[in-house]
Amino acid sequence: MYLENINDPSDIKKLNIKQLRVLAEELRTEIIKVVSDRGGHLASNLGMVELTLAIHYVFDAPEDKLVFDVGHQCYAHKLLTGRYQGFQKLRGKGGVSGFPQAEESEYDAFTAGHASTAISAALGMARTRDIMGGDYSVVALVGDGALTGGMCYEALNDAGQSGARMIVILNDNAMSISRNVGAMSNYLTGLRQSVTYRAIKRGIRRGLNRIPHVGMPVFRFLEKVRDFLKSLFVDGKFFDALGFSYIGPIDGHDIKHLIRVLRRARDSRDPEPVLIHAVTQKGRGYTPAEEHPDEYHGVAPFLVESGEARKSGGIAMGQVAARQLAELAENDIRICAVTAAMAGGTGLDVFGEAHPQRFFDVGIAEEHAVTMAAGMASQGMKPYVGIYSTFLQRAYDQIAMDVCRNGLPVTFLIDRAGLVGGDGATHQGVFDLSYLRSIPNLVIASPRDVRDLKKLVALSATLDQPMAIRYPKNGEDMGPGIQAQRDFGIGEWELLSSGDVMIFAVGRMVQLAMQATIELMGKGVSAGVADARFIKPLDEKLLTEQARRAKLVVTVEENVLAGGFGEGVLDALSLAGIETPTLCLGVPDRFVSHASTAEQLEACGLTPLKITDSILKRLGELK
Repeated sequence: MYLENINDPSDIKKLNIKQLRVLAEELRTEIIKVVSDRGGHLASNLGMVELTLAIHYVFDAPEDKLVFDVGHQCYAHKLLTGRYQGFQKLRGKGGVSGFPQAEESEYDAFTAGHASTAISAALGMARTRDIMGGDYSVVALVGDGALTGGMCYEALNDAGQSGARMIVILNDNAMSISRNVGAMSNYLTGLRQSVTYRAIKRGIRRGLNRIPHVGMPVFRFLEKVRDFLKSLFVDGKFFDALGFSYIGPIDGHDIKHLIRVLRRARDSRDPEPVLIHAVTQKGRGYTPAEEHPDEYHGVAPFLVESGEARKSGGIAMGQVAARQLAELAENDIRICAVTAAMAGGTGLDVFGEAHPQRFFDVGIAEEHAVTMAAGMASQGMKPYVGIYSTFLQRAYDQIAMDVCRNGLPVTFLIDRAGLVGGDGATHQGVFDLSYLRSIPNLVIASPRDVRDLKKLVALSATLDQPMAIRYPKNGEDMGPGIQAQRDFGIGEWELLSSGDVMIFAVGRMVQLAMQATIELMGKGVSAGVADARFIKPLDEKLLTEQARRAKLVVTVEENVLAGGFGEGVLDALSLAGIETPTLCLGVPDRFVSHASTAEQLEACGLTPLKITDSILKRLGELK
C-alpha cells in the first residue's frame, strides 16, 4: 500500500510511473469506500484521480496555487495532502469538508462550493504574484460543467488578454475518449509544446519580420495553415481566440503523458495563459458510476456491491413539488419548468419526463434561468424555476429587477432550504428568507410538510405575481391540521394551539416547535404554536391577536436571524404598538460547518430541547 504512507505531495514525487498507477487504484478504492459510507460526490472524483496525481507530481503545492472549481473533483487532492485520517469522516463533524476549504489546509488555496469561480480566483492570484514579484505557478482546475456558467467566460475573456502567466486545466468528463485522443493527438500536442517547436516558431517569426512588406504576411499565412491542419484533429480555436495557448484534448488517465504536458506548461514563459483540455471518464473504476455517471454525481451512502442507496428517512420534497406541478400542467399549457443543472436534485426531471417540451435545463447559469423565465412569463407562460437555495443567491439581481420589478408570475421552487448537513458552509440554505424579504411584489412561503407543499404549489398556479416556495431536501407528512380540509389564501397562517408562550414557526421548524411545547408543558409552562407558512405577507391578524394574549412571543426559523422572519414579526408588532416580550430563534451570525443536520440544528439551538431551554431562560429573565 502506498496511500497510507503519503503524508504530503512530496511523497508521490519519489514514485515511478508504475507505482503511481498502483496508487491511482488505491485512491479510487479509498474514495469508493468512504463515499459509500459517508455520502458525497463520487463519479467526478473517480475520474479525476490520475490528473490529480500528475498535478501534484509536477507542481509544488502549497507554494504553487491549485484552485479547484466547486470541489466535486478534490477528494484525491485531499487524500494526497495529509488528510487521510480526516477523510474517513468526510463531510461529518470533525472530518474533512467535501469541498476545498482554506482554513482546513494550506493546500486548499481557495474556499469554493459554487461553480465557475476558479478561473477568476486564479487570475487574481496570478496578478497578485506578478505585482509582488513572485514566481509560483497558478493552476485552475475546471470541470466542463462549470463552462455552462457565464462567470467562466468573463474570467477567460479577461485572462486571455491579461498577460498573466497561469494554467487552466479543463477536466472534460462529459464524453468518452474519442479518436482525437490518441497517438496522433498526443504527437501534435507534444510537438506544439516542445521547446524546439517554440524556438523554431520564434526564429521564423523574427526572420520573416526582417523581410520588408512580405515577412509578416507570410508568417500569418503559415499560422493559418497550421491552425487549419490542427483543426482537423483538435478543436481549440475558441480558446485560442480568447488568447489562451490551447493544448489538447489529452487522455486524462495517462499519467506519463499528463506529467510531460504539465511540465512543459509549467516551464513555458510565453506571455499567453495556457489551457489544457484533459478528457476523463466520469465514474472510472466503479461500474455503476461508469454506466450511470449522473446518478452517481452526488450520492447518499450506498452499498458498494450493488450500488443501491442505503435507506434514508423522509420524503423528497422536490419530487413532491414536481409531481404536483406535472399534474397541474396537464390542464394548463402555460406551466413550464426551468432548472440550472439540477434536474435530478430538484426532482424536476419528473416534470421533464411528463412534459419534455416545457422543461428547460439551462446548465450552471442561475442568472440566465431566472431572466429567461421572466421573458417567458412576460409572454403569457407560468414558469417554475427550481434551484437550490444556496445557488439562487447568484441570481438576486435577476429576481429583483427582471421578475419582481416587472411583477411577473414566476414561481421559485427553492430546494435545500435550511441546514443541509454534510455539504456544509458553502451550501447552507439559510439566507433566502433574508435576501428575498426585502424585494417588493414577492410572496414567500414555507410549507411545514408535504401536504402543505402540495397546497402551496396549487395556490401558486392561481397567482398572477412572483412567488417563492422554500423547503428542505426531505420532509414528512405530519397528518391533517385544523385547516387541512380547506384551502388557504395568500398570507394565511394556521393556529395549531394557543398558550401563554406563543411560538410562531416556519417550515419544518413547526414540528420541532410542537415538540418543544410538550417539553414546556412538562415544566408547567402553557405554550402554543402557529404555523407561519407565509413569511411575506405576514398574517398580521392572527399574529397580533395571539401576541396581545401572550406573555412571550417566540419566532423559530431555519434561516439567519439577520433580516429573517423574526425581524418581520418584530416590525409588525412594533407598528401595531404591541409590547409583548419577544424571543427570536434561528441560525446565528456565522457560517455553519459540515456535520449531520441533527448536529447542525443542535449547534444552532434549534432542537426541541434547545428551544425549550431558550424559552425558559427568557421567561426567567422577564421575572
